[in-house]
Amino acid sequence: MSTVAAPAAAFARPRRELSVLAGPVPERTAGHPLSLGRDARTRLGGAVRSLLDMAGLDGVSDAVRLSAVVLASRTPSETGVVEIRTSELGRWLGLSASYVASEVLPVLRCSGVVSVETAEGEYGQDIGLRCRVLPLWAAQDVAGHPLNLTKKELATLLRLLEAVMAPGWTRRDGRVTAPGLLGTRTGRGAATDRLALLLLVLEARESGRVRQCGGTVDTKRGRAAATVARLLGCSASAGERVLERLEDRELVLRVRLKTGSGMPNRSRLMVPAVAAAHGHPLDDDVQEDRAEALEPGFSPDAAAGPVQAPGLETASQVSGVPVACDADIAEPDVAAALHTDHSHLVTPVVPLQLSGGFSGEGRGGEGRRPERTCAGEDQAADYETVVARTGSPVAEGGPLRGEEPKESSVHKRVGQRRAGAGAGGRLEAVGGGKPQQRRRVGLPADLHLRLALAPVAWLWERLSGWQQDQVEAAAKAELAQLAGLGVTPEGAPRLLADRLTDRLQETGGEALVTGPYGWLIRRGLPQRQACSHRKCDDGIRLDTGEDCENCGNVIHFRRARRARIGADIDRELPGLSDGERRRVLEERLREQATLDAEDLAWRQEQAREQQARRDAARAAAAEQAERERQAAAAADVVRQALACVDCGLQRAAGLCEACDHRRQTETLIGEAGFLAAAWSADLTDPGSIAAVTVQARTAIGASIAAAWQEFLQITDTAALETAPDAAQDAYAFAALQTAQQAVREYQDTARAMLGRTEEAEAEARRAYETEQGRHWFQHNPNGADAIAAATKAADKARGRVAEYLLATRLKQLRELTARPLDGDTAGAVSA
Repeated sequence: MSTVAAPAAAFARPRRELSVLAGPVPERTAGHPLSLGRDARTRLGGAVRSLLDMAGLDGVSDAVRLSAVVLASRTPSETGVVEIRTSELGRWLGLSASYVASEVLPVLRCSGVVSVETAEGEYGQDIGLRCRVLPLWAAQDVAGHPLNLTKKELATLLRLLEAVMAPGWTRRDGRVTAPGLLGTRTGRGAATDRLALLLLVLEARESGRVRQCGGTVDTKRGRAAATVARLLGCSASAGERVLERLEDRELVLRVRLKTGSGMPNRSRLMVPAVAAAHGHPLDDDVQEDRAEALEPGFSPDAAAGPVQAPGLETASQVSGVPVACDADIAEPDVAAALHTDHSHLVTPVVPLQLSGGFSGEGRGGEGRRPERTCAGEDQAADYETVVARTGSPVAEGGPLRGEEPKESSVHKRVGQRRAGAGAGGRLEAVGGGKPQQRRRVGLPADLHLRLALAPVAWLWERLSGWQQDQVEAAAKAELAQLAGLGVTPEGAPRLLADRLTDRLQETGGEALVTGPYGWLIRRGLPQRQACSHRKCDDGIRLDTGEDCENCGNVIHFRRARRARIGADIDRELPGLSDGERRRVLEERLREQATLDAEDLAWRQEQAREQQARRDAARAAAAEQAERERQAAAAADVVRQALACVDCGLQRAAGLCEACDHRRQTETLIGEAGFLAAAWSADLTDPGSIAAVTVQARTAIGASIAAAWQEFLQITDTAALETAPDAAQDAYAFAALQTAQQAVREYQDTARAMLGRTEEAEAEARRAYETEQGRHWFQHNPNGADAIAAATKAADKARGRVAEYLLATRLKQLRELTARPLDGDTAGAVSA
């Protein structure tokens, strides 16, 4: 023990003996769920932390993690299967049944920690649940496992959860079970608050004090917020918000100790319900802690808290971080309290009163020695318009009295214009210092800006040059924003002028504007959205000029919520006076507004994350498209360099135009043969098919020859003889055109002939009779309209059958061609 801590320890021991011998033993509530012994607290805390540290629960929401703990506490030791309804599980979590069914149960299934069997309701939602916490069931009869809980320990854990977060029940016999500490906390963040309070209760000692985490923490948040954050595995800011919500409900206290000088020192995190369950008066315990901190003979190191015996409480607090007493890390409140108040560095208005004539008096706040006796004598008469002469408050580089003054740098700067300044903006040196911009009396030269800023022309004249530039830039930005909202460029200046006029009327006129620049930048020019609609400005739609409907919806919603909360107060707390009811109503409205703000911030964060993901995906897609385009361009360059595989022509991209035409012509001739054989040949006789295809090939060849002769008659044959490659290309193109025309003719003929088959005629008759028997033709089935409609329906049916027969027979012919045949039949058919 150190010499500093020894007096405090020696003084503390007799006090403990006196309290044990003289005072009566405090009464403890027998069997209270929160009055856990040290062994039970360690056992249950280890089981809960072991369950929350499962890999399947890593990164999920606190609602999913808390649901696993709730199901584990309700697990029967015999079967391990928990039967519960979705709505009941939602009441334990403080969430709605729909949210649990859509957001909690799917994640719980995918985690692999809990197996969920459901009984679907009327609309397919999960109603009845049969759940089993797999790690808890697997740890049964495994010696030393943290989740190997006995039946008594499971019952103790369930009673603890009931005391912390039970939703409350009304039994059939009329008995009412009161809700737990957070049983009435519902909505957004309810699961997080319940899980945090449960972990704090498991960490609290019998005195209600929670051992805080060690190490360096964020001084802006404090060690208590860092403790809650490490328990939940979240950020320090989120832990601070949770702690504040628990403090608002008076479930957690941050007790500030004091030093001997009365200044605040470290804080302690207390759970009052735990102290009350163990029979420890919280106020006396706090006073005792403060008295120990103020014992005589204590040192600054001992003021951080009571002295503990070595070797006690050395286990890790949260996430394996050992508890340490770091005196160098101050709490935010402490840092603010220890900071010295300084006076503002302003020049006093009243003249200084020299008391004793000592050296250094009357020199203002600079406290420096004068460089020369004439300092301050050559001052400018008019600060804004007259340039100071050789005299200067500081004589660095300046001439002394009697010396010939050189050309000052001020004269060199006179006449230089400020970069980017508007009309009339000229730099001018004042008092030998930094050049300043001369203000412009009139409004900017831009007609749009002059129209927009016309209502505040008098305020514009009161601005400095730099301020005028800033206001001009802000006005341009607002005009651009109005144009982006769908306002025409001609109407945007008028809208901005109307906005400034309305804001001046709210203020009471230009004469009541004490700070023109701040008023214009922060109140006059910016758009004020009364709702979430981006085109709303003080309840007026910028694009239409009418009242914003969304603002009306918001007002209606707020009034309905106020009425609903008022009805809840009248039902829950009858008999309140008007003032007390108003106070409770305002408190609940503020709480709801806080929740709405958190929900809005969360949704905005989600929107930003989704937008970032979309931007990243769009950028990745653009990069992929660019890579594919470059790869296609490189492949095309390589392909263009290839020679023709048929004729060997160099740089023909693998196939020259003439050879490509010849290949297409051969394919079309084969297709024409199949079309002719589809209606005229016997598909079961290969010889018949071969004869028809040969006949079609011969006919198309004759047509190609006739077309070539017609081409030669209208073309100079001498030119073709001098360019044989051109002649071959022309012949290939003419053959392709003739083959395409022949295929169309053979296809039309095949459809017409197949439309005359028995199948087509039978389908046409059925369609004719069906259309003629429609109920709108039942009074005159043989009329002109009925006959025309029936004939049209029959033609459509006949065409559908012809198309079907043609497709079926072509498929059969292609399969027959692909099948290996014997002798000359295979060659004839394929030809």
